[in-house]
Amino acid sequence: MNRLADETSPYLLQHADNPVDWYPWGEEALAKAKAENKPILLSVGYSACHWCHVMAHESFEDDATAEVMNKLFINVKVDREERPDIDKIYQTAHQLITRRNGGWPLTVFMTPGQQPFLAGTYFPKAEMHGMPAFTDLLLQVAQYYEANQAELEKQGAAVVDALGEMEPKGNSTSLNAQPKTALRKQLEESFDREWGGFGDAPKFPHPTSLEYALRHWRGTAHSEEPDVEALYMCALTMTRMIDGGIYDQLGGGFFRYSVDREWSIPHFEKMLYDNGPLLAVLAQLWQASGDDSFRIAANETADWVLREMRSSEGGFWSTLDADSEGEEGKFYVWDDEEVTALLSHDEYQALSTRFGLKQMANFEGSWHLQVRDTLENAAEASNQITSTAQALIDSGRAKLLAARNERIWPGRDEKVLTAWNALMIRGLAMAGRALGRAELIDAADQALNFIKTTLYKDGQLYASYKDGRTRFEAYLDDHAFLLDAILELLQARWNSDHLKFAIELADKLLSDFSDAEQGGFYFTSSHHEELVHRTRSFADDSLPSGNAIAAFALGRLGHLLANENYLRAAERTLQAGDVVMQDFPHGHAALITALDEYLAAPEVVIIRGSADQAEDWARNIGAIYAPRRLIFAIAADATDLPQALASKTSGDSTVAYICKGTSCSPPLSSMQELAAAIKES
Repeated sequence: MNRLADETSPYLLQHADNPVDWYPWGEEALAKAKAENKPILLSVGYSACHWCHVMAHESFEDDATAEVMNKLFINVKVDREERPDIDKIYQTAHQLITRRNGGWPLTVFMTPGQQPFLAGTYFPKAEMHGMPAFTDLLLQVAQYYEANQAELEKQGAAVVDALGEMEPKGNSTSLNAQPKTALRKQLEESFDREWGGFGDAPKFPHPTSLEYALRHWRGTAHSEEPDVEALYMCALTMTRMIDGGIYDQLGGGFFRYSVDREWSIPHFEKMLYDNGPLLAVLAQLWQASGDDSFRIAANETADWVLREMRSSEGGFWSTLDADSEGEEGKFYVWDDEEVTALLSHDEYQALSTRFGLKQMANFEGSWHLQVRDTLENAAEASNQITSTAQALIDSGRAKLLAARNERIWPGRDEKVLTAWNALMIRGLAMAGRALGRAELIDAADQALNFIKTTLYKDGQLYASYKDGRTRFEAYLDDHAFLLDAILELLQARWNSDHLKFAIELADKLLSDFSDAEQGGFYFTSSHHEELVHRTRSFADDSLPSGNAIAAFALGRLGHLLANENYLRAAERTLQAGDVVMQDFPHGHAALITALDEYLAAPEVVIIRGSADQAEDWARNIGAIYAPRRLIFAIAADATDLPQALASKTSGDSTVAYICKGTSCSPPLSSMQELAAAIKES
């Protein structure tokens, strides 16, 4: 066992028995590199990553390769999910060095001073497809470093300088709707009108873009020309995804992305951070459209999360691996003979027609289930009416799921990440309200309580928890996503202690993460370990931008509490990101969503009275999809309320206040009066 044996990360533990003398990122490895004047080989990945596994099996488990690595380099292994700060720096460095997007595994060669001079992703054991053999590369890099160390240090320093130059400069004072218009245009230009989604293969879900399109449609719904096309882009994309192989047709939930345009064959890892935002989109789309397919998919996705990703302590685990038994997708695919043996004749006829088992196999000689035919044709094939055919399909799916559960499962990364849990808390809170499922709100509440009791200690939030160990001071995403999630959960169920926690998080953002000169927030806090660069990014990647969600959530909290500090911080973040919103709208959908709410302040509805009646009022007006409306049902006897809320009292009856910007309505004393005022606004 090497130095990774004491780590908590399942990814690092996968490499603990490698012959490579791996170090976790830390002072020991960095000091050794300086003392021995050796270059550092940094390898970044995560536990569910297929190509990380491939490179591990080919090279890191190979004694001959490990011997070269150990002799010539200080080898550092990083879990990008635990250390997104390091991953962000060196992914950007990879982009600068190679002029290509990065990915995982990320392979970076750098000086003992952490300055990168060569980068790549997967390298094969033997030369192939124009890529050098990994061992040959190691020898060449070491030889070049020994002969040209000064030059490489200079080159690495230039890369580090360039990292700073890539950060947005300037601070706009004239925020306007131009980025919204440009984003709407770019979404339509890249939209696949046949299969949904944006761009070509490989296709990613892009929930921030989908949510923006849906929100944009709602903002035009009462105009002379409602933007039905924006609704269509969101609805078609989600419909194609739900019918496609990117959606788990048996167990619910979404895989990471599709390798093809048609959403047919996914990369089979399942990530918590995809499913939280997509659950939120499904819940909102169900409210907006009334299409039952979105309700069903939202329920199935939520059920999957609670069934397979929830720890006994209440937090949510991170990922399910793409591989099982050393093969990608093996857990999920089927042979026709196996399906025939499990189902009745009628079930087989309906299900095999619906999911294409009578067509050509679509994944390496096997079938990965996706909707390939209409329910009407499935009914005809089984000689049944459509409702009976659907029942046969559902009973067949249940049998296949039960059989699948008996297979050897993919690995599950059972660390609890604060940021990813926050995304799921938000999704569950929104789904619980939209679907009328109190147990989803219960799960969101329990997850938040787990974070408060386990990952928040003495005023310090932490990023990761596993096996009883809380680690790594939290990043921008942890604070911002959690603040946003709490504001959604408070609308599903009021809890004054949760509001207090939200205020503490907001204050921490302002005190420890703010860029006082440029505006916006750094990814790491002011007392974080010093790295070669302190990132301040506004773009969405696999996660929404932390700066974007901070601006959005601080704006909402500022309006709820009439707090100018929060509102000003949100405004300065948008001003700092204005240039990049203008230049590249498609990459900043979450930030433009925050801009949208800044330009048209949200409507905040505060209901005070008996708990049951206040919640009933909130449920009635909350049934309508209105993304710019926040609804808080606060019992009359709620305590520890900030003055802005405590001043809105109900007396002996239930009343509601509608606030927008700096003004609030007089108290509205009946549900009918509230509904009329909502309609007028």
